[in-house]
Amino acid sequence: MRVLWVCNIMLPMVAEYLGMEASNKEGWLTGLSATILKHQEENRIELGVCFPALGELAEFGEMLQVPGSDAKMHAFGFYENVSRAEVYDERTEERLKRIMDIFKPDLVHCFGTEFPHTLAAVKAFDKKERTLIGVQGLCSMCARYFRADLPDYVWKRATFRDRVKQDDLRRQHEKYVQRGVYEIEAVQRAGHITGRTEWDKKYTGEWNPDAEYHFMNETLRSNFYTGCWKEDSCRKYSVFLSQGDYPLKGLHYMLQAMPEILKEYPDTEVYVAGNSIIKTAAEKGLNGLKGKLKLESYGKYILQLLKETGTLHKVHFLGRLNAEQMKEQYLRSHVFVCPSSIENSPNSVGEAMLLGVPVVCAEVGGIADIFAGGVDGLFYPAGDVKKLAEAVKIMFAGGKRVEAYRKAERLHAGNTHDAQKNYERLMEIYTEIAGCKRI
Repeated sequence: MRVLWVCNIMLPMVAEYLGMEASNKEGWLTGLSATILKHQEENRIELGVCFPALGELAEFGEMLQVPGSDAKMHAFGFYENVSRAEVYDERTEERLKRIMDIFKPDLVHCFGTEFPHTLAAVKAFDKKERTLIGVQGLCSMCARYFRADLPDYVWKRATFRDRVKQDDLRRQHEKYVQRGVYEIEAVQRAGHITGRTEWDKKYTGEWNPDAEYHFMNETLRSNFYTGCWKEDSCRKYSVFLSQGDYPLKGLHYMLQAMPEILKEYPDTEVYVAGNSIIKTAAEKGLNGLKGKLKLESYGKYILQLLKETGTLHKVHFLGRLNAEQMKEQYLRSHVFVCPSSIENSPNSVGEAMLLGVPVVCAEVGGIADIFAGGVDGLFYPAGDVKKLAEAVKIMFAGGKRVEAYRKAERLHAGNTHDAQKNYERLMEIYTEIAGCKRI
């Protein structure tokens, strides 16, 4: 069976072959592809992977030998500017059509609906009954919850930076709306969907009631399956967020909860991974004119909250972290918080659960399918900063209740993210779609 993966990133194996820096995103693809290639003789799958690129790399196409084995993988680049994900480019569809003419897949598996290349791949292949789309997040729903309770003056404001880049919050929202249009059309053109929550099943089912929905959990990055959080070795009263560079991820909710937390735990500090929303301003001086000119509206609001809540020196932006650095940060943190206004089933929550980190989540989207509030940790109503503060303080207090959460979440996550079970489930799905007998 020839299976073509359409990915949002270049797999690390391909990056290594090309002598390029590997992406830290969607690291679970590495583990899944490695498992397929390890069992290539047994599962009889000839795997091709394609990735977005610019320039000459968009025409890349070679057979790669897997180090230390007889397995081989086809790799292809296709044209797409991922920084302009709201733009559908006909060149993407044309290149993907050429790739399919070369590789001749029996089945096309698109990972995610966030970029227009998924729609391009579905159109290029044009075999609905052999097209599988794996749902990650849903741009249409991100658009609906993108504002995340921001005040009017923040939402409508365009800073100097926003005007220059023509990228204020309302334009950013419009981009998600447009991405959602491509997303829905891609789902409508596919015959098969893989998802992992009742939430993504509900919406994809509304968009395409004729598509067959295949449940499959996600496998996480391999390094998170070892190691365990210990209270005596964590940084006491520290809170960790995996992202915070746009409203949907809810950093502002965390900052608004801080005054209440600080009343009881004055040593509380917050650590935020990923792109810093105030980085360029901080580099130029937060109180200087150059620094202020670099701020976008949401960054300006975050800076305002840092000053108003007295947390300017209590919130630390860590920048982009690789898998090992993320793992280290989870283990050093006292509590992991997911304060997003919407999520499907974020891998960051699964990673924290696997490691046994005390977890607090906003009860949104599909999170309840991977995290049982009151059993694995604590839920709070989305946007309720008082309840968020209360939940963090309960986790800081520790004791038998928190220890019970930790034990439960590790068991739950170990089952949800079982790599072997998830691989076997994927093979079942491929077999069902291809109409082959299981090998």
